Amino acid sequence: MITTLLLVSMAIILAAGVLALSGLIQPNIVWRRLSLLLMLPGLAGIIVASVWVMAGDLQVLIPLFEVSELLAVNFYLDRLSAFFILIICVVSACVTVYSLGYVEHQPEPAQRQWSIGLMAIFILSMIGVVASENYFALLLNWEIMSLSSFFLVILERKQAENIKAGIYYLVMTQLSTVFLFFSCLVTYSSTGSMAVNASMPAMANLSLVLAGFLLGFGTKAGLIPLHKWLPYAHSAAPSNISALMSGVMLKVAIYGLARITLNLESIPLGWGLVLLGMGTLSAVLGVIYALKEHDLKKLLAYHSIENIGIIVIGLGLYSIFTFYSLELLALASLAGALFHSLNHALFKALLFMCSGNVINAVSTRNIEQMGGLVKRMPATAGIFLVGAAAISALPPLNGFASEILLFQSYLGAFQIPSLFVAIGVFASLAAFALMSALAAACFVKAFGITFLAIPRSEAAAQAHEASPSMIAAPAILAGLCVILGVGSFHFFNMMGLNLPVPNLLPVTIIIITVVLIAFLMIRYLKIPVRKIETWNCGSANIDSRTEYTATGFSQPILNFFSPIFRTREMVERSFTDVFRSVLHHGKAEIKTMQIFEERIYLPVARFAMRIGRWVSNWQNGDLDNFILYGFIAIVISILAAGWWL
Repeated sequence: MITTLLLVSMAIILAAGVLALSGLIQPNIVWRRLSLLLMLPGLAGIIVASVWVMAGDLQVLIPLFEVSELLAVNFYLDRLSAFFILIICVVSACVTVYSLGYVEHQPEPAQRQWSIGLMAIFILSMIGVVASENYFALLLNWEIMSLSSFFLVILERKQAENIKAGIYYLVMTQLSTVFLFFSCLVTYSSTGSMAVNASMPAMANLSLVLAGFLLGFGTKAGLIPLHKWLPYAHSAAPSNISALMSGVMLKVAIYGLARITLNLESIPLGWGLVLLGMGTLSAVLGVIYALKEHDLKKLLAYHSIENIGIIVIGLGLYSIFTFYSLELLALASLAGALFHSLNHALFKALLFMCSGNVINAVSTRNIEQMGGLVKRMPATAGIFLVGAAAISALPPLNGFASEILLFQSYLGAFQIPSLFVAIGVFASLAAFALMSALAAACFVKAFGITFLAIPRSEAAAQAHEASPSMIAAPAILAGLCVILGVGSFHFFNMMGLNLPVPNLLPVTIIIITVVLIAFLMIRYLKIPVRKIETWNCGSANIDSRTEYTATGFSQPILNFFSPIFRTREMVERSFTDVFRSVLHHGKAEIKTMQIFEERIYLPVARFAMRIGRWVSNWQNGDLDNFILYGFIAIVISILAAGWWL
């Protein structure tokens, strides 16, 4: 029954994609909406199948087709894969509803058809990766996922920035495939099994295998320093696709890391320490780089790096506590990582969809040219505020519930017998606390500069609210953020997990009561309100030039972290008098260094270009010698492959 439900549902989604692509012959809004509406029952069916597997703790093997013993495409569902498929489908369903209105804002009818068709393939491939029973099926679906998302990133290819983003993304994602292919081959060579869920014993080349899996999955997840593609791709893609990429595609990579970690028969301490270190680095630097961004979508993209870091921290803590046989702390860490995977998918997809509403209204991603949108787009502003509070880990929302679970796990580190490891865990805790504070500061900037004060451009002054479908979709996710936060204690108890999660329901009741009483007092007691003009520092009037800017908000923090950013301030001033006392015009800029791009990626790219030029010159030499070298290389490759396999 589950097999039939899953396969029929996936076939419906595929049919929706084919229907959208067939509409390229004569693009029509009817075909587009029919395709999107057809995807919803397919996603609903997969959600039911996933919940069924999780509730019954089932293990379902679904054979599809087999070329040989090694080259088979089969699906396998257990609680872990079903949980991540549930995340994919819930977010995808909301994005599908959002796309009913959003795709009509794209400039060309053909782009709209491509967007829906490729989105259906993208969603199916993500489900396929998580449901894969063996490494061949995983790599096949991984490539389909990578290529379909690449074409979605460059959908608006007339903009040079989008082409650059697509190239970054394609190169990095193909590198991740190479690393995964290598580790899968070595794993098969050592264990004789291609099964994704097969246990991994303590083999001689285990460190090499784990390094390959970390580089492969870590690149797709956006872990620092493998993250460079992420801010470019997520900002270049249409906002509905950004919601999918940030909300769920990154979780596909997290699924891979979680699966490999749980497959280990004996988890090495070094694996846990590496995960903890990379997670901490990603969380802290992700939020620091987000603070300097004025591009709304890039700001959200850097926060994806931060939250992926939080999830990987949870996996690292799980590995460390498992190594020392601290089972309760390990369980809390793993639960925190998985719970935050779900939470981040919800509030990040919500935030990207709201950013799409804003960008469509003002035709820019620069928040310095926004402002005053809370009066013109009140529904979008309210939903964005819920998402901002959730990602800032404010109670009683879901982000708080998962992060407090990881905080509780951190505090159990005093039970670790190794002083060196315990100090490292507590140092990570200090960085985690810093990251939490900076995240809240960043979203004060993001919400305040975008929605509050008065408009700073004509487009912001003329903005209007988004269509109903573009409001309903993020509103559903906002409701889930509240429900999962308020009910987190009760949900874990229902699953039989006694975890250190506070009961947020009483807190929520108190907050609602206080707000309701304040509202009723203001509404019905007729308390007199005094209205006076805001102090304007002696100016004749107040306009957008007197507002607090995103640059001004970020400057003190950027100065504090200047060793990371290599901050340079440039100030230009002109005066109306010879005594330089009356300012006529002023301009200030803060320039920061792209340290990973300028110190890591560009030197590697330049070295590769030099090698490429050398090979090109060598290749264009004597043809006979070139054929001889090619023959020798082929023979060596065949012999090496035969010896290896």
